[in-house]
Amino acid sequence: MLMDNKELQRIKSRKLKNSVFHGLIFFCTIFGVIVLALLLYDILKKGLPWLTIDFLTNFPSRFPKKSGIFPGLLGSLWIILLTAALAFPVGVGTAIYLEEYAKENRFTEFIKLNIANLAGVPSIIYGMLGLAVFVRALSMGRSVLAASFTMALLILPIIIISSQEAIRSVPSALKQASFALGTTKWQTVTGVILPYALPGILTGTILAISRALGEAAPLIVVGALTYVSFIPKTPLDQFTTLPIQIFNWSSMPKREFQNVAAAGIIILLGILLLANSTAIILRDKYQIKIKD
Repeated sequence: MLMDNKELQRIKSRKLKNSVFHGLIFFCTIFGVIVLALLLYDILKKGLPWLTIDFLTNFPSRFPKKSGIFPGLLGSLWIILLTAALAFPVGVGTAIYLEEYAKENRFTEFIKLNIANLAGVPSIIYGMLGLAVFVRALSMGRSVLAASFTMALLILPIIIISSQEAIRSVPSALKQASFALGTTKWQTVTGVILPYALPGILTGTILAISRALGEAAPLIVVGALTYVSFIPKTPLDQFTTLPIQIFNWSSMPKREFQNVAAAGIIILLGILLLANSTAIILRDKYQIKIKD
């Protein structure tokens, strides 16, 4: 009977600890949501009145009412398109090689471990690497191309890891069935593995690109301009981006520039939400095709 009472007390103690832990986690979640809601309310309140067509088409100015985000918007578009074109084929190709072609040995495990470690490196480190290699060593200058290569290095580990996970999720039975039909390794990869893993690959890639879109630190190191009175026409031109432009406005002494920065934040959030929504739509679309 004594043992039963002790066991009952232990069960009650575990339930109490479990309830306290759940309550603590719930409180932290609610606190984060409330803070986020207050920040969004403040940004929308300040920025919405400044969102006009002129704001999207004008160049930056020392007058808040004449300031626009057009060069930053175009610069971000340039960098994201070039970054995706550079990082996506390399990242997916690396994942395919590591999962389907590389032999399981210590060297392969060493490569996978280092790729995982690179995904956690602070973005400012990639900025210094880009400054040393692309801007100076390869003489690309402080250009869109140098920034795109730097951002491609930043998101490459994320694309590789997400692509690996997507490729691992392909059932082994599908691969074996493909080989049983007499297909080659490459035909199995392109005809069976990639179509099945494509939703996960696209989701990881778009989320990685969304991260690159919001980065400012590596671009400052590479040489992004805070004030631009022109638009980049070629990959070798100088540039600015949305985060850099927003950072510049937020540091201006005039109070109206805080409202202009809030309007820029709304534009950036809209683009990020659009990118994330695209990832969800593509994932669901290809998953439906696979089921069919």
